[in-house]
Amino acid sequence: MISNENITPLMVEALNDLLRQGVVNLQASMEKLFNALMVIERECNLQAKPYERSEFRLGHANGFKDKTLHTRCGELHLKVPQTRDSSFYPSCLEKGERTEQALKIALAEMYIQGVSTRRVRKITEELCGTEFSSAQVSRMVALLDEEVAQFKQRPLGELPYLYLDAHYEKVRHGGHVVGVAVLKAIGVTKKGEKQILDISVSLSEGEIHWRRFLEGLQRRGLVGVQLIVSDDHAGLKAALRSILPSVPWQRCLFHLAQNAQGYAPNNGMRKEIAQAVRDIHTTPSRTEGDAKLQKTVDQYKDRAPRFSEWLEENMAEGFVFYAFPRTHWKMIRTVNVVERLNQEIRRRTKVARLFPNETSCERLIVAVARALNEEWATEGKRFIVFT
Repeated sequence: MISNENITPLMVEALNDLLRQGVVNLQASMEKLFNALMVIERECNLQAKPYERSEFRLGHANGFKDKTLHTRCGELHLKVPQTRDSSFYPSCLEKGERTEQALKIALAEMYIQGVSTRRVRKITEELCGTEFSSAQVSRMVALLDEEVAQFKQRPLGELPYLYLDAHYEKVRHGGHVVGVAVLKAIGVTKKGEKQILDISVSLSEGEIHWRRFLEGLQRRGLVGVQLIVSDDHAGLKAALRSILPSVPWQRCLFHLAQNAQGYAPNNGMRKEIAQAVRDIHTTPSRTEGDAKLQKTVDQYKDRAPRFSEWLEENMAEGFVFYAFPRTHWKMIRTVNVVERLNQEIRRRTKVARLFPNETSCERLIVAVARALNEEWATEGKRFIVFT
């Protein structure tokens, strides 16, 4: 508690400056006032003035530390009083620091929403009465890195179903603009809740990148995987054979139907062929699915021989879901669970269009994933019901 006896000449000088000059030199007056208040508060905290001998003393002063505080009246260059045990921190700064932290979070949120650093700088100038350089804004945005690391390093556990997917974003790399692969993993817990497990930006979907991605999940405690669902990709399949060789793999039937259209003899048959694939995997049992598959293969032998051959070789990869509970089929035969995440990512990245590097790209996408993951947790809905 600050009382009349604590008022110092420095504080009187600061108050007189405010009364005499008003807003003419508000910045300098506020610096004096803050510095005086902080010294007084340290004296109250220690229950002793500098060099004062007192039986009630609770500690000792230990000089000052420079600090710049951004306020509406400009940057305040302060001398923050220290104590030897570092237990003291001025309460008059805590409010300012909370405001500063809120500003940083707002900047980070604006970045997540696709606002360029140049536009963020303009907004902060209007809101805070101070100018931020693009470098400063970038440093503030980097505060997200700690939260990103926490998200990417949090422990996992038993996850019966694992969904893997990837898409591409443009970044600058080695002086060129290249497309990088954004690897994504979503899992379903034993309680039936879906979770975004990890995001990683890699130069490609090659085996080595998928292998490192999967090894990272295992290091964090991923166990109990009963089924992996993904699109067909040589690099991913090779990595799965290396890291999770005994876990069944379900090929995404949505992508399978899309892939099938590439074997249509003409554009007019593309939709027909896609529907033929969907008709096969919507049969009520594996036995009926096999029968429907053979019938479709025979049906298109003459009209679309390349499709017929491809279907016979590949469709069985989409039949793995039949071995699992029927109530789960709709959720485990495609990677549609990833689509909501993809929508949220595209909504932000289409504004950025081009990232300066892989780290910047990953920071943004992980932040989006983290927010969506929290939303799913708050909703408390079960994606799949396990008996």
